[in-house]
Amino acid sequence: MSHNSKILIIGYGNPGRQDDGVGVLLVDDLHEWAERSKLDFIYTDSNYQLNLEDAATISDFNLVVFADASKEDIRDFSMTRLKPSPVADFTMHSVSPAFILHICEQIFHRSPEAYLLHIKGYEWEFMSEPTAKARENLKKALEFIKDYIMKYSESAAE
Repeated sequence: MSHNSKILIIGYGNPGRQDDGVGVLLVDDLHEWAERSKLDFIYTDSNYQLNLEDAATISDFNLVVFADASKEDIRDFSMTRLKPSPVADFTMHSVSPAFILHICEQIFHRSPEAYLLHIKGYEWEFMSEPTAKARENLKKALEFIKDYIMKYSESAAE
């Protein structure tokens, strides 16, 4: 299946801190699904945090979804459209997805369609297993994003 659209899902967080790792786990599951389904237009990447270098990475894609755990008061998960933002929001060494988009636009003159997929988390202790509730949210988010990717790729192919 050849496609005009290249899709990147970037999961970030710390799998050693319970629910903080659900973004990375989502990407692992998506990667397996894309390989099994021979969906060669889907790319995945994961890290503990986003870095400035990610602006170069995303410049090659039509659609980028940043997946992360959330402490916010959301139901199971939420996906919101990202707009480039010049506000750096540096926390320790990481930068926000909106800032990565801004850098991508400034340096590479590219602005992929981008979303933030927040998966609700509950516990953040130093343990490698996410909570049962976060795993349930991850499952729902995974089904949602697979469906979204397929719809997106079908409309891009037309």
